Formats: sequence, structure tokens, C-alpha cells
Amino acid sequence: MAGKVFFSVTMSLDGYVAPESPPVDGFLAPDKQNHPDVRRWMAQWAELQQWVFPLRFFRENLKLGEGGEEGRDNDIARETFERTGASVMGKRMFDLGEQSWPEEAPFHTPVFVVTHTERDPWERPGGTTFHFVDGIEHALTQAREAAGDRDVRIAGGGATILEYLNAGLVDEFSIALSPVLFGAGTRLFDGVDASRIALEPVRSEPSSRVTHLTYAAHPR
Repeated sequence: MAGKVFFSVTMSLDGYVAPESPPVDGFLAPDKQNHPDVRRWMAQWAELQQWVFPLRFFRENLKLGEGGEEGRDNDIARETFERTGASVMGKRMFDLGEQSWPEEAPFHTPVFVVTHTERDPWERPGGTTFHFVDGIEHALTQAREAAGDRDVRIAGGGATILEYLNAGLVDEFSIALSPVLFGAGTRLFDGVDASRIALEPVRSEPSSRVTHLTYAAHPR
């Protein structure tokens, strides 16, 4: 039986899943890290994602050594990883990640990049292979085949998540609601076709750092 299609993101209280990008080309490249605008962006991103960094799972997955916090936040991060048999992402997320991911990219499953650009699969150590596919439906079909009976995660970015949501291709999503305000950036639901999507609350779990919200998505 095929698994679910889902996304899981951290979002600010005012609805942003990423801060406003700095006006610096290739801003995640190592030689750009000291630019003031890039440092400001990285500080905002770290504030948004602050619940993840102390977790034992985060340290394990990125090979940062032993230690880290246990608890419900850690369980949720691990469960999200373990349910995922393949991921889908947009070209912009891939381009940014290619500059900043470690050699052993943190997915450890097939990843399907939605892009018009033809490119041979890119295999990384640790089980991650990036495949480059034209069209959201084609990417999802291949991701489902690769995932088997596990779930497919729409990893991002926000525009790609919105495409899948508006196309009625998302079964479920989770938001870690972070107690920060951005005022500008990438809004998760900016442009959502609310006339086609009905939501069913599945779970709400507060922790000391974020509130985890899960919804099932149905055709309206």
C-alpha cells in the first residue's frame, strides 16, 4: 500500500517559513558567510529553527557527535525522518542546499528535484541520490515508486509545497510553530487556493520551544 504525501516545516508566528533572502548572489556559499546581510539571514534562520539544533537526532543525522536532547521534539524529528522513503524539492531549494549541505547530505533516501534543467543523477555518500525531474506530477510518481510503502515528503521550498498543496496532492502536513516574528520572507500559504482545500486537525502538541500542529488535507 502506498504511503502518504506530506510536508513538515517550521513556521514563524506570522506565517513565514524562511526569512527574506539577502541581496547577495549564492549567499550560502562559504565565501559569502561574513557578508552582513548573509549573517543577518543566518541569524534569523537559526532563530526560526532553534528547536531542532539541540536534539540528539539532529546531531546523529549530521554526524556531529554524541549527546543532544531527548524528549518529544526529538521523537517528532526522528519519526519524520523514519517515515520518509523519498523526498521531493524545488530547484531553488536544491541550489541553496548544494552550497551548504555536507558531503553526506542529510536525506539518506532518493530525492527528486523538480526542474526543467536536465542533469544526470547526483549520488552522495550515505544513501542520498538526487534525481532531476520535469514537473511536479512526474516527480511525485517517481518518488512514490522509490518510497514503496513509506511516505513521500515534499521537502520545500515554500513555492514547491504550495504547488503540491494547490494541486490536491498533499495528504497531510505538520507545522512546528516557532515563537518568532519575521515581518517579511517566504509565506507558506501565500497564494493557496483555499476554495479547493479543507483541513482536518489531527494533532496539537506544545513543547518548551514550539507547538507542533498536524492537519489532514482533503478536497473541498
